[in-house]
Amino acid sequence: MTQTNQTAIYFENVCYEIDGISILNNITGSFYKGKITTLVGPSGAGKSTLLKMCNNLHSPTSGEILIGSLPIESIEPSTLRKKVGIALQNAPIMKGTVFENIALPYTLQQKKLSEKEAISCLENVGLNPDFLYRSAEDLSGGQKQKVSIARSLLNQPEILLLDEITSALDPTSAKEIEELILKINQQHEVTIIWITHNIEQAKRVGDYTWVLINGQLAESGNSTILTESKNQRIQQFTKGVKEQ
Repeated sequence: MTQTNQTAIYFENVCYEIDGISILNNITGSFYKGKITTLVGPSGAGKSTLLKMCNNLHSPTSGEILIGSLPIESIEPSTLRKKVGIALQNAPIMKGTVFENIALPYTLQQKKLSEKEAISCLENVGLNPDFLYRSAEDLSGGQKQKVSIARSLLNQPEILLLDEITSALDPTSAKEIEELILKINQQHEVTIIWITHNIEQAKRVGDYTWVLINGQLAESGNSTILTESKNQRIQQFTKGVKEQ
C-alpha cells in the first residue's frame, strides 16, 4: 500500500518502544479514506498500540504519522480527537443517563447538546428516543456499545477507531453493531479502522486488512489476503484462529 491523495492516515517507518522493548517495528502503510480497514493478528502483536497512535494517544519512538497531509503532532489535540473518534471494547459508560453519556464530548467542550440532537444521535445507532433518560448503567452490553458509538459520532469524526467492539457481545448484538458500523461507513463515508480477533468478521466487513505479527506489518492489502496470502506466518495465524 502506498500513500495517495485518498489516504486518511499514513504511517512511515513507525517504531514504538517501551523501556527498550520494541512494540512496533518499521510500520509503513496507508489507511484509505472512506474505507474499512481491519487490524488482525495474535495477542500482543501491537494492534491496540497502533490504533491509539492514530489519534496520538501514543506517539512514535521514531517515524512519522500523517493525518491527510499533516503530521499528527502538528494537529491540536482537541481538534484531532474531534476528527478521529474512538470506541473501545468495554464501551466505557459513566453514571447518569444515556443523554448525559452522549453529551459528554460537548460537556467537555463547554457546549450544550439539545434534546433534538441527542435523539438524532440515538436514532443514528438504532435506539429509540425513550432510551434518552434511562440510566446508562442499566443497559445491555449491546445497548451500551451503541451509546458509546453514538457518543463517538457526536463530533462527526472523519475517522473512527474501533477496538474489539463486538468481542464481548452475544451473536445477535454483535451482528447489530456490525451492521451499524457498515451503515455509518456507507452513509457518511467515515473511514473505519477496526481491530477484530474474528477472522470471519474481518473478511465480512473489511475493504482492506493489515495483519500484525510480532510488532511487524506482515502483510496489508485487500481483505482476501486472509484466505489467499502466500505468507506462511499469515497462513499459520489464520489456521490457528480457526482451530481455536
